[in-house]
Amino acid sequence: MIGRLRGTLLSKMPPFLLVDVQGVGYEVEAPMSTFYQLPAIENEVVLHTHLIVREDAQILCGFATESERRLFRSLIRVNGVGAKLALAILSGMSADEFARHVAENDIAGLTRLPGVGKKTAERLVIEMRDRLEDWQSGEAASLPAAAASAASQPDPGREAVTALVALGYRPQEASRMVQKVDSEGLASEDIIREALRASISK
Repeated sequence: MIGRLRGTLLSKMPPFLLVDVQGVGYEVEAPMSTFYQLPAIENEVVLHTHLIVREDAQILCGFATESERRLFRSLIRVNGVGAKLALAILSGMSADEFARHVAENDIAGLTRLPGVGKKTAERLVIEMRDRLEDWQSGEAASLPAAAASAASQPDPGREAVTALVALGYRPQEASRMVQKVDSEGLASEDIIREALRASISK
């Protein structure tokens, strides 16, 4: 299984992109949500990948974030949803928008996606509702792969969110708690302390 690629971006023609990894060119199929985050041609790119092996083909799908790949893997487990449709769903709306449509039982909203009819939309709502809880629990820890070089630089706010999630807070709640803190110039532990203090004093 090829789980990650790091190399030079040679071309990008949606839905395909070509990545040179030490002289080997990998053709990758990606959703538009990933294309929006790609660097310029000839720059380094990091992709989280999922390899699909069929009798007639091997398809390598690439994603800018780990959370995108997690959602893709959940989608292809839905009856009647293959890789092509899963990529179309991720191209048609953001992961957060998709999660909202599922949570609100918005069948009409899902049918606006290309290739999604009413029956498929109903299956998505039924089968994805529980799976999205697992997906959201790991979402805050995912960073855009295109920004991987920046990830090596400490980000106190991001570190604080990750720590709060580890303490048992849901990702969305942890993000809101950190956003309410005037974090300029503060270390991650100070942000966590202020966020917890504000939460407790409610």
